[in-house]
Amino acid sequence: MSGSLRDPVPALEALLAVVARLRGPGGCPWDRAQTHRSLVPYLLEEAYEAAGALTDGSPDAVREELGDVLLQVLLHAQIEAEAGRFGLGEVADSLREKLVRRHPHVFGDAQAGTPEEVRARWEELKGEEACSPRSPPRPALIAAAKHVELREAAGTPVPVGVHVRLPKPGGDPERLVGEVLLEVVALARRLGCDPELALHRYLRDG
Repeated sequence: MSGSLRDPVPALEALLAVVARLRGPGGCPWDRAQTHRSLVPYLLEEAYEAAGALTDGSPDAVREELGDVLLQVLLHAQIEAEAGRFGLGEVADSLREKLVRRHPHVFGDAQAGTPEEVRARWEELKGEEACSPRSPPRPALIAAAKHVELREAAGTPVPVGVHVRLPKPGGDPERLVGEVLLEVVALARRLGCDPELALHRYLRDG
């Protein structure tokens, strides 16, 4: 790659034109047939693939997978634009306004000196905003990771070592987590319960 990066504005304009053509008259029959609902599995799949590339992939893999996620965003925005409700411009405006609103320590007079203070303030501001209709629950492990993060930010971390063993010094922590999760799934099967539902219910009911 050269030392200078591509100007994103003309690149996005060209990409938007391609997406509009795919969805437009004479475009691709498959793309034209898609709806928000039919595209949801692809959005989830691309998000997981992007997460994998960001964790273990090369810069080329990361660039490609981020592009696949961006395509999903553009397709959903294009569907709304065709209906005359909003387009990518309104999506970008909404996101910009939210970022400014939730970063008063950057764009206002509030103070936040640590990532933990920023996170706590973000959640506080998020709670003050009008809630949108409840969306389907996230995968249980993602919801649990969010729960643990919020507990840590609140100063009440979830204890570790109560039900699972702690890793040995120098061991592979990612492998250990994988082994523990697999064992938990096997335990759930032996007890006759679904691990995904069990974790969701625990997060809901405590």
